[in-house]
Amino acid sequence: MNPHAMMRINLFAAAACLFAAAAGNAAEPRLRADLWIRDPFILPVAETKTYYMVDKMAVPIEGGGTRPGVGVYTSRNLEHWKGPKPVFHYPDEFWADKGVWAPEMHRYRNKYYVFATFNSESGKRAVQIVVADSPEGPFKPFANKPHTPEDWLALDGTLWVEDGVPYLVFCHEWVQVKDGTMELLRLKDDLSGVAGKPHTLFRASEAKWVVPMFFDKNAYVTDGPFLYRTKTGRLLMIWSSFSKGHTYTVGIARSTSGKVAGPWKQIDEPLLSIDGGHGMLFKTFDDRLVMPVHQPNEGGGIRARLFELEDAGDTLRILREIPMQRKKEN
Repeated sequence: MNPHAMMRINLFAAAACLFAAAAGNAAEPRLRADLWIRDPFILPVAETKTYYMVDKMAVPIEGGGTRPGVGVYTSRNLEHWKGPKPVFHYPDEFWADKGVWAPEMHRYRNKYYVFATFNSESGKRAVQIVVADSPEGPFKPFANKPHTPEDWLALDGTLWVEDGVPYLVFCHEWVQVKDGTMELLRLKDDLSGVAGKPHTLFRASEAKWVVPMFFDKNAYVTDGPFLYRTKTGRLLMIWSSFSKGHTYTVGIARSTSGKVAGPWKQIDEPLLSIDGGHGMLFKTFDDRLVMPVHQPNEGGGIRARLFELEDAGDTLRILREIPMQRKKEN
């Protein structure tokens, strides 16, 4: 198995143990500094002034045991988090049976959708969308099949809506294509399936800051896309790969047409290179633009770090890190 995939699976196994233990203590809020979390995604829900942070977890099932699934933490201040509450697990006789990666939660037409990477023992890896009426679930699949092409190794799907049309932006993994790509796929209006064929937006090697995998000079990674329209109407995409020193890094691409179909041009300097990444963007309830990332990229110390950003019109800049609160020593 390739090292990048093995790292993710090992981390999922470690996280599953932590989440299973945490589930029994879900009523007790915990500090962000105490939560092991990878690929953090935070959805603000204005009606309840609640932040939902979605993550993979091992979900207990009736009759004993667990199944791979998704849980949500809730917070009012981005520092004290309750949960995780299970909101989805693989149903009976589902095509996927191994770990969930990088779940995202999106609100679209008054429903909630989790976009996640599902894996199977057979080696299949794909993006699938599940739906619920509430951010606290339960989420259900539309069908027993993924949204991305059946014969692709695909991951890290995200939602973009342009001119009323929903799109899935995702990665075609380097494991299969060597030079990982960012792909665009039109969705049906209710997100239940696809309404077209994939269109390649760019390849990882097009960014000057990206370096190949240390064990293969022809292998380049695309990870974690997220799209954002700036205050001047520019369309940007943050995404992750590896930079000098094999450091996990967040970079920015800009659509020269202002449309999701591109063409896309890479900004030469990365946004963040601290051996952390898989970022996304959200607005706080006091209107600050924030990017969560996980950092470091490996090990038991992985945490959700939050950075306040400036929307500079044609790019994004980091203003400051929002410090983690920590328990006071007696």
